[in-house]
Amino acid sequence: MTVRTRFAPSPTGYLHVGGVRTALFNWLYARQNGGTFILRIEDTDEKRNTPEANQVIFDGLKWLGLDWDEGPDKGGDFAPYRQSERSDIYGKYLTRLEAAGHLYEDGGAIRFRSPRKPVVVDDIVCGRIEFDMSNPATHPDMTIRRPDGSYIFHFVNVVDDIEMKLTHVIRGEDHLSNTPKHIELYQALGETPPRFAHIPLILNNEGKKLSKRDGGSSISYFMDHGYAPEAVLNYLCLLGWSPGDNRERLTMEEILSLFDLEKINRRNAIFDLDKCFWLNGQHLLSMSLARFVELAKPFVDKAGIAYGSDEELLPALAIVKPKVKHLCDVPDWIGYLFNDEFAFDPAAVEKSLNKEGVAGRLEALGKALEGVTDWTHTNVEACLKETAAALGVKAGELVHPARVAVSGRSVGPGLYEMFEVLGKARTLARFEKAKAMAAA
Repeated sequence: MTVRTRFAPSPTGYLHVGGVRTALFNWLYARQNGGTFILRIEDTDEKRNTPEANQVIFDGLKWLGLDWDEGPDKGGDFAPYRQSERSDIYGKYLTRLEAAGHLYEDGGAIRFRSPRKPVVVDDIVCGRIEFDMSNPATHPDMTIRRPDGSYIFHFVNVVDDIEMKLTHVIRGEDHLSNTPKHIELYQALGETPPRFAHIPLILNNEGKKLSKRDGGSSISYFMDHGYAPEAVLNYLCLLGWSPGDNRERLTMEEILSLFDLEKINRRNAIFDLDKCFWLNGQHLLSMSLARFVELAKPFVDKAGIAYGSDEELLPALAIVKPKVKHLCDVPDWIGYLFNDEFAFDPAAVEKSLNKEGVAGRLEALGKALEGVTDWTHTNVEACLKETAAALGVKAGELVHPARVAVSGRSVGPGLYEMFEVLGKARTLARFEKAKAMAAA
Protein backbone atom coordinates (compact mmCIF):
# COMPACT_ATOMS: atom_id res chain seq x y z
CA MET A 1 0.00 0.00 0.00
CA THR A 2 1.37 3.39 -1.02
CA VAL A 3 0.93 5.92 1.76
CA ARG A 4 -1.10 8.98 0.75
CA THR A 5 -1.63 11.90 3.15
CA ARG A 6 -3.00 15.37 2.71
CA PHE A 7 -3.17 18.87 4.11
CA ALA A 8 -6.54 20.47 3.39
CA PRO A 9 -6.65 24.09 4.61
CA SER A 10 -9.42 26.61 4.03
CA PRO A 11 -8.27 29.96 2.57
CA THR A 12 -10.38 32.01 4.97
CA GLY A 13 -7.73 33.85 6.99
CA TYR A 14 -4.20 33.38 8.21
CA LEU A 15 -2.21 30.13 8.20
CA HIS A 16 -2.41 28.95 11.81
CA VAL A 17 0.58 27.18 13.36
CA GLY A 18 -1.77 24.35 14.32
CA GLY A 19 -2.53 23.84 10.66
CA VAL A 20 1.14 24.01 9.81
CA ARG A 21 1.94 21.35 12.40
CA THR A 22 -0.77 19.17 10.84
CA ALA A 23 0.81 19.72 7.43
CA LEU A 24 4.23 18.89 8.89
CA PHE A 25 3.10 15.60 10.45
CA ASN A 26 1.37 14.56 7.22
CA TRP A 27 4.44 15.53 5.20
CA LEU A 28 6.77 13.65 7.54
CA TYR A 29 4.69 10.49 7.45
CA ALA A 30 4.46 10.55 3.67
CA ARG A 31 8.18 11.22 3.21
CA GLN A 32 9.17 8.55 5.73
CA ASN A 33 7.13 5.94 3.90
CA GLY A 34 7.98 6.91 0.34
CA GLY A 35 4.40 8.09 -0.08
CA THR A 36 2.54 11.04 -1.55
CA PHE A 37 1.71 14.32 0.19
CA ILE A 38 -1.29 16.20 -1.24
CA LEU A 39 -2.27 19.84 -0.88
CA ARG A 40 -6.03 20.26 -1.23
CA ILE A 41 -7.74 23.64 -0.88
CA GLU A 42 -11.12 23.44 0.85
CA ASP A 43 -12.60 26.64 -0.55
CA THR A 44 -16.33 25.94 -0.54
CA ASP A 45 -17.02 28.89 1.81
CA GLU A 46 -17.23 31.54 -0.91
CA LYS A 47 -18.08 34.37 1.49
CA ARG A 48 -14.92 33.91 3.58
CA ASN A 49 -12.41 32.76 0.95
CA THR A 50 -9.97 35.36 -0.33
CA PRO A 51 -7.14 35.23 -2.91
CA GLU A 52 -4.83 36.75 -0.29
CA ALA A 53 -5.54 33.96 2.21
CA ASN A 54 -5.03 31.41 -0.54
CA GLN A 55 -1.60 32.87 -1.31
CA VAL A 56 -0.66 32.84 2.38
CA ILE A 57 -1.07 29.04 2.37
CA PHE A 58 1.23 28.58 -0.61
CA ASP A 59 3.81 31.09 0.62
CA GLY A 60 3.87 29.65 4.13
CA LEU A 61 4.31 26.03 3.06
CA LYS A 62 6.96 26.94 0.49
CA TRP A 63 8.85 29.03 3.06
CA LEU A 64 8.92 26.03 5.38
CA GLY A 65 10.00 23.67 2.62
CA LEU A 66 6.94 21.44 2.96
CA ASP A 67 6.70 20.52 -0.70
CA TRP A 68 3.65 18.70 -1.98
CA ASP A 69 3.43 16.10 -4.72
CA GLU A 70 -0.11 16.85 -5.90
CA GLY A 71 -2.03 20.10 -5.61
CA PRO A 72 -3.71 23.02 -7.36
CA ASP A 73 -0.48 24.28 -8.91
CA LYS A 74 1.04 20.87 -9.69
CA GLY A 75 -1.97 18.87 -10.77
CA GLY A 76 -2.10 15.11 -10.35
CA ASP A 77 -4.18 12.06 -11.14
CA PHE A 78 -7.04 13.24 -8.92
CA ALA A 79 -7.39 16.86 -9.99
CA PRO A 80 -8.89 19.33 -9.48
CA TYR A 81 -7.49 20.00 -6.01
CA ARG A 82 -9.81 22.86 -5.12
CA GLN A 83 -13.18 21.88 -3.72
CA SER A 84 -14.86 24.78 -5.53
CA GLU A 85 -14.02 22.99 -8.80
CA ARG A 86 -15.32 19.55 -7.77
CA SER A 87 -19.10 20.04 -7.66
CA ASP A 88 -19.78 17.45 -10.36
CA ILE A 89 -17.92 14.83 -8.35
CA TYR A 90 -19.94 15.61 -5.23
CA GLY A 91 -23.14 15.34 -7.26
CA LYS A 92 -22.25 11.78 -8.31
CA TYR A 93 -21.66 10.71 -4.72
CA LEU A 94 -24.89 12.39 -3.63
CA THR A 95 -26.71 10.30 -6.25
CA ARG A 96 -25.06 7.13 -4.92
CA LEU A 97 -26.25 7.83 -1.39
CA GLU A 98 -29.71 8.77 -2.60
CA ALA A 99 -30.03 5.58 -4.67
CA ALA A 100 -29.08 3.51 -1.63
CA GLY A 101 -31.77 5.19 0.48
CA HIS A 102 -29.45 7.06 2.85
CA LEU A 103 -30.77 10.58 2.21
CA TYR A 104 -33.95 12.55 2.78
CA GLU A 105 -35.10 16.10 2.17
CA ASP A 106 -35.71 18.43 5.10
CA GLY A 107 -36.79 22.04 4.45
CA GLY A 108 -34.80 22.24 1.24
CA ALA A 109 -31.71 20.68 2.79
CA ILE A 110 -30.55 17.14 2.07
CA ARG A 111 -29.78 15.10 5.18
CA PHE A 112 -27.99 11.81 5.72
CA ARG A 113 -29.95 9.24 7.68
CA SER A 114 -27.74 7.85 10.43
CA PRO A 115 -27.88 4.04 10.84
CA ARG A 116 -28.02 4.68 14.62
CA LYS A 117 -25.36 2.07 15.33
CA PRO A 118 -22.20 2.35 17.47
CA VAL A 119 -19.17 3.53 15.51
CA VAL A 120 -15.66 2.47 16.48
CA VAL A 121 -12.72 4.71 15.66
CA ASP A 122 -9.40 2.87 15.83
CA ASP A 123 -7.17 5.90 16.08
CA ILE A 124 -3.36 5.70 15.79
CA VAL A 125 -2.89 8.38 18.46
CA CYS A 126 -6.04 8.23 20.60
CA GLY A 127 -6.58 4.48 20.54
CA ARG A 128 -9.85 2.62 20.15
CA ILE A 129 -12.90 4.80 20.85
CA GLU A 130 -16.51 3.71 20.52
CA PHE A 131 -19.11 6.38 19.78
CA ASP A 132 -22.77 5.85 20.61
CA MET A 133 -24.70 7.29 17.67
CA SER A 134 -28.12 6.03 18.76
CA ASN A 135 -29.52 9.26 20.24
CA PRO A 136 -30.82 11.75 17.64
CA ALA A 137 -30.77 14.49 20.26
CA THR A 138 -27.00 14.30 20.66
CA HIS A 139 -26.19 13.01 17.18
CA PRO A 140 -28.76 14.45 14.76
CA ASP A 141 -28.80 13.43 11.13
CA MET A 142 -26.20 15.58 9.45
CA THR A 143 -26.87 17.90 6.55
CA ILE A 144 -25.18 16.87 3.31
CA ARG A 145 -26.34 19.73 1.11
CA ARG A 146 -27.73 23.07 2.22
CA PRO A 147 -30.91 24.59 0.78
CA ASP A 148 -28.81 26.90 -1.39
CA GLY A 149 -27.19 23.88 -3.07
CA SER A 150 -23.81 24.15 -1.36
CA TYR A 151 -22.31 21.05 0.22
CA ILE A 152 -21.34 20.70 3.87
CA PHE A 153 -17.75 20.12 4.98
CA HIS A 154 -18.24 16.58 6.29
CA PHE A 155 -19.55 15.28 2.99
CA VAL A 156 -17.05 16.85 0.60
CA ASN A 157 -14.20 15.99 2.94
CA VAL A 158 -15.06 12.31 2.84
CA VAL A 159 -15.70 12.31 -0.90
CA ASP A 160 -12.35 13.95 -1.62
CA ASP A 161 -10.49 11.56 0.67
CA ILE A 162 -12.13 8.63 -1.14
CA GLU A 163 -11.47 10.03 -4.61
CA MET A 164 -7.84 10.92 -3.82
CA LYS A 165 -7.28 7.48 -2.30
CA LEU A 166 -6.11 8.76 1.08
CA THR A 167 -4.61 6.02 3.23
CA HIS A 168 -4.07 8.15 6.36
CA VAL A 169 -5.90 11.20 7.69
CA ILE A 170 -3.74 13.03 10.25
CA ARG A 171 -5.54 16.02 11.74
CA GLY A 172 -6.24 17.93 14.95
CA GLU A 173 -8.06 16.27 17.84
CA ASP A 174 -10.87 18.81 17.47
CA HIS A 175 -11.95 16.73 14.46
CA LEU A 176 -12.18 13.50 16.47
CA SER A 177 -15.87 14.04 17.24
CA ASN A 178 -16.56 14.39 13.50
CA THR A 179 -14.90 11.10 12.65
CA PRO A 180 -17.83 8.77 13.47
CA LYS A 181 -20.01 10.84 11.12
CA HIS A 182 -17.39 10.44 8.42
CA ILE A 183 -17.11 6.70 9.01
CA GLU A 184 -20.89 6.41 8.62
CA LEU A 185 -20.54 8.03 5.21
CA TYR A 186 -17.71 5.70 4.21
CA GLN A 187 -19.82 2.70 5.19
CA ALA A 188 -22.89 3.99 3.39
CA LEU A 189 -20.81 4.41 0.24
CA GLY A 190 -19.27 0.97 0.61
CA GLU A 191 -15.78 2.41 0.97
CA THR A 192 -12.97 1.52 3.39
CA PRO A 193 -12.06 4.45 5.66
CA PRO A 194 -8.43 5.57 5.88
CA ARG A 195 -6.44 5.19 9.10
CA PHE A 196 -7.07 8.16 11.38
CA ALA A 197 -4.58 9.87 13.65
CA HIS A 198 -5.87 12.77 15.72
CA ILE A 199 -3.04 14.88 17.11
CA PRO A 200 -3.27 16.97 20.31
CA LEU A 201 -4.45 20.56 20.24
CA ILE A 202 -2.07 23.48 20.66
CA LEU A 203 -3.01 25.66 23.63
CA ASN A 204 -1.73 29.01 24.88
CA ASN A 205 -0.20 29.56 28.33
CA GLU A 206 -3.69 29.95 29.78
CA GLY A 207 -4.71 26.51 28.59
CA LYS A 208 -7.01 27.90 25.90
CA LYS A 209 -6.92 27.07 22.21
CA LEU A 210 -4.27 29.17 20.46
CA SER A 211 -5.98 32.06 18.68
CA LYS A 212 -5.16 35.05 16.50
CA ARG A 213 -4.66 37.15 19.62
CA ASP A 214 -1.74 34.99 20.75
CA GLY A 215 1.71 35.97 19.55
CA GLY A 216 3.14 33.46 17.10
CA SER A 217 -0.19 31.86 16.23
CA SER A 218 0.28 32.65 12.53
CA ILE A 219 3.10 31.36 10.34
CA SER A 220 3.32 34.89 8.92
CA TYR A 221 4.54 36.05 12.34
CA PHE A 222 7.62 33.86 12.04
CA MET A 223 8.26 34.89 8.45
CA ASP A 224 8.03 38.60 9.29
CA HIS A 225 10.04 38.39 12.52
CA GLY A 226 13.00 36.66 10.99
CA TYR A 227 12.76 33.11 12.22
CA ALA A 228 14.61 30.37 10.35
CA PRO A 229 12.16 27.91 8.75
CA GLU A 230 14.12 24.97 10.14
CA ALA A 231 13.77 26.37 13.67
CA VAL A 232 10.00 26.74 13.32
CA LEU A 233 9.65 23.21 11.96
CA ASN A 234 11.86 21.92 14.77
CA TYR A 235 9.67 23.62 17.37
CA LEU A 236 6.35 22.58 15.85
CA CYS A 237 7.33 18.93 15.65
CA LEU A 238 8.00 18.99 19.40
CA LEU A 239 4.41 20.07 20.07
CA GLY A 240 3.00 16.65 20.77
CA TRP A 241 6.01 14.54 19.87
CA SER A 242 9.48 13.99 21.29
CA PRO A 243 12.47 12.06 19.98
CA GLY A 244 13.35 11.06 23.55
CA ASP A 245 16.68 11.49 25.38
CA ASN A 246 15.82 15.16 26.08
CA ARG A 247 16.95 16.29 22.64
CA GLU A 248 15.45 19.56 21.43
CA ARG A 249 17.46 21.04 18.57
CA LEU A 250 16.93 18.75 15.59
CA THR A 251 17.68 19.04 11.90
CA MET A 252 15.04 18.01 9.40
CA GLU A 253 17.15 14.99 8.51
CA GLU A 254 17.09 13.90 12.16
CA ILE A 255 13.36 14.53 12.45
CA LEU A 256 12.68 12.45 9.35
CA SER A 257 14.66 9.55 10.76
CA LEU A 258 13.20 9.72 14.28
CA PHE A 259 9.57 10.81 13.85
CA ASP A 260 7.04 8.17 14.86
CA LEU A 261 3.32 8.80 14.40
CA GLU A 262 2.47 6.17 17.01
CA LYS A 263 4.54 7.99 19.65
CA ILE A 264 2.63 11.26 19.44
CA ASN A 265 1.59 12.35 22.92
CA ARG A 266 -2.13 12.40 23.64
CA ARG A 267 -1.87 15.42 25.95
CA ASN A 268 -2.53 18.88 24.55
CA ALA A 269 0.60 20.87 23.74
CA ILE A 270 1.37 24.28 25.26
CA PHE A 271 2.73 26.84 22.83
CA ASP A 272 5.80 28.62 24.20
CA LEU A 273 7.08 31.44 21.99
CA ASP A 274 10.15 31.89 24.23
CA LYS A 275 11.13 28.28 23.57
CA CYS A 276 10.74 28.79 19.84
CA PHE A 277 12.85 31.95 20.08
CA TRP A 278 15.59 29.99 21.87
CA LEU A 279 15.53 27.27 19.23
CA ASN A 280 15.74 29.91 16.52
CA GLY A 281 18.92 31.29 18.05
CA GLN A 282 20.37 27.78 18.24
CA HIS A 283 19.62 27.10 14.59
CA LEU A 284 21.01 30.45 13.42
CA LEU A 285 24.19 29.83 15.38
CA SER A 286 24.75 26.33 14.03
CA MET A 287 23.72 26.82 10.41
CA SER A 288 26.23 27.32 7.62
CA LEU A 289 27.19 30.85 6.64
CA ALA A 290 25.77 30.23 3.17
CA ARG A 291 22.36 29.37 4.63
CA PHE A 292 22.50 32.36 6.99
CA VAL A 293 23.22 34.67 4.07
CA GLU A 294 20.35 33.14 2.09
CA LEU A 295 17.90 33.84 4.92
CA ALA A 296 19.26 37.22 5.98
CA LYS A 297 19.69 38.87 2.58
CA PRO A 298 15.95 39.53 1.95
CA PHE A 299 15.77 41.51 5.20
CA VAL A 300 18.90 43.48 4.26
CA ASP A 301 17.50 44.25 0.82
CA LYS A 302 14.14 45.28 2.26
CA ALA A 303 15.90 47.71 4.62
CA GLY A 304 17.58 49.37 1.65
CA ILE A 305 21.14 48.97 2.93
CA ALA A 306 23.59 49.96 0.19
CA TYR A 307 26.07 47.15 0.68
CA GLY A 308 27.40 47.16 -2.86
CA SER A 309 28.07 43.61 -3.97
CA ASP A 310 27.33 40.24 -2.38
CA GLU A 311 31.07 39.86 -1.88
CA GLU A 312 31.05 42.99 0.29
CA LEU A 313 27.97 41.88 2.21
CA LEU A 314 29.29 38.43 3.09
CA PRO A 315 32.03 39.49 5.58
CA ALA A 316 29.58 41.76 7.42
CA LEU A 317 27.04 38.97 7.80
CA ALA A 318 29.76 36.57 8.91
CA ILE A 319 30.78 38.71 11.90
CA VAL A 320 27.21 39.30 13.15
CA LYS A 321 26.00 35.72 12.67
CA PRO A 322 26.95 34.61 16.22
CA LYS A 323 24.99 37.51 17.69
CA VAL A 324 21.74 37.48 15.71
CA LYS A 325 18.64 35.92 17.28
CA HIS A 326 16.08 37.22 14.76
CA LEU A 327 16.91 37.66 11.08
CA CYS A 328 14.81 40.83 10.97
CA ASP A 329 17.42 42.38 13.28
CA VAL A 330 20.26 41.86 10.80
CA PRO A 331 19.89 45.30 9.14
CA ASP A 332 20.37 46.99 12.51
CA TRP A 333 23.39 44.81 13.23
CA ILE A 334 25.18 45.67 9.97
CA GLY A 335 23.74 49.01 8.81
CA TYR A 336 26.55 51.15 10.26
CA LEU A 337 29.15 49.02 8.47
CA PHE A 338 27.94 50.38 5.14
CA ASN A 339 26.92 53.90 6.17
CA ASP A 340 29.55 56.35 7.41
CA GLU A 341 26.83 58.75 8.56
CA PHE A 342 25.57 56.39 11.23
CA ALA A 343 23.99 57.72 14.42
CA PHE A 344 25.80 57.60 17.77
CA ASP A 345 24.01 56.19 20.79
CA PRO A 346 24.08 59.03 23.39
CA ALA A 347 24.44 56.54 26.24
CA ALA A 348 27.41 54.89 24.55
CA VAL A 349 29.03 58.27 23.90
CA GLU A 350 28.55 59.28 27.52
CA LYS A 351 29.93 56.01 28.84
CA SER A 352 32.91 55.50 26.55
CA LEU A 353 33.85 58.80 24.85
CA ASN A 354 33.04 61.48 27.40
CA LYS A 355 35.92 60.54 29.66
CA GLU A 356 39.17 62.29 30.37
CA GLY A 357 42.01 61.18 28.13
CA VAL A 358 39.88 59.33 25.58
CA ALA A 359 40.73 61.67 22.72
CA GLY A 360 44.44 61.19 23.35
CA ARG A 361 44.14 57.42 23.50
CA LEU A 362 42.14 57.34 20.24
CA GLU A 363 44.84 59.55 18.68
CA ALA A 364 47.57 57.15 19.79
CA LEU A 365 45.67 54.08 18.62
CA GLY A 366 44.94 55.69 15.26
CA LYS A 367 48.62 56.46 14.67
CA ALA A 368 49.58 52.92 15.65
CA LEU A 369 46.99 51.41 13.31
CA GLU A 370 48.31 53.50 10.43
CA GLY A 371 51.42 51.38 10.59
CA VAL A 372 49.58 48.09 10.15
CA THR A 373 50.25 46.96 6.60
CA ASP A 374 48.46 43.59 6.61
CA TRP A 375 44.96 44.64 7.78
CA THR A 376 43.58 41.51 9.40
CA HIS A 377 41.65 41.18 12.66
CA THR A 378 44.61 39.32 14.17
CA ASN A 379 47.08 42.07 13.34
CA VAL A 380 44.86 44.95 14.45
CA GLU A 381 44.17 43.15 17.72
CA ALA A 382 47.91 42.80 18.36
CA CYS A 383 48.39 46.48 17.51
CA LEU A 384 45.70 47.60 19.97
CA LYS A 385 47.11 45.53 22.78
CA GLU A 386 50.63 46.77 22.12
CA THR A 387 49.37 50.36 22.13
CA ALA A 388 47.54 49.82 25.43
CA ALA A 389 50.72 48.44 26.98
CA ALA A 390 52.73 51.38 25.69
CA LEU A 391 50.20 53.81 27.19
CA GLY A 392 50.15 51.90 30.46
CA VAL A 393 46.40 51.23 30.35
CA LYS A 394 44.24 48.12 30.14
CA ALA A 395 43.14 47.03 26.67
CA GLY A 396 39.55 47.86 27.60
CA GLU A 397 40.49 51.55 27.84
CA LEU A 398 41.02 51.44 24.08
CA VAL A 399 38.49 48.76 23.11
CA HIS A 400 35.39 50.54 24.43
CA PRO A 401 35.98 53.98 22.88
CA ALA A 402 37.19 52.36 19.65
CA ARG A 403 33.97 50.34 19.41
CA VAL A 404 31.83 53.45 19.79
CA ALA A 405 34.07 55.29 17.32
CA VAL A 406 33.51 52.79 14.52
CA SER A 407 29.90 51.74 15.23
CA GLY A 408 28.25 54.44 17.37
CA ARG A 409 27.19 51.83 19.93
CA SER A 410 28.59 49.91 22.86
CA VAL A 411 27.55 46.42 21.75
CA GLY A 412 28.00 44.56 18.52
CA PRO A 413 30.20 42.01 16.78
CA GLY A 414 33.90 41.59 17.57
CA LEU A 415 35.77 44.91 17.43
CA TYR A 416 38.72 43.57 15.45
CA GLU A 417 36.42 41.83 13.00
CA MET A 418 34.63 45.18 12.50
CA PHE A 419 38.00 46.84 11.80
CA GLU A 420 38.72 44.20 9.17
CA VAL A 421 35.33 44.53 7.48
CA LEU A 422 35.52 48.35 7.45
CA GLY A 423 39.06 48.42 6.12
CA LYS A 424 41.91 50.62 7.21
CA ALA A 425 40.87 53.92 5.63
CA ARG A 426 37.28 53.87 6.90
CA THR A 427 38.31 52.76 10.38
CA LEU A 428 40.81 55.62 10.75
CA ALA A 429 38.32 58.14 9.32
CA ARG A 430 35.81 57.10 11.97
CA PHE A 431 38.47 57.55 14.64
CA GLU A 432 38.95 61.14 13.50
CA LYS A 433 35.22 61.82 13.76
CA ALA A 434 35.01 60.26 17.21
CA LYS A 435 38.00 62.22 18.51
CA ALA A 436 36.05 65.43 18.04
CA MET A 437 33.31 64.01 20.26
CA ALA A 438 35.65 62.62 22.90
CA ALA A 439 36.73 64.28 26.08
CA ALA A 440 40.21 65.76 25.90
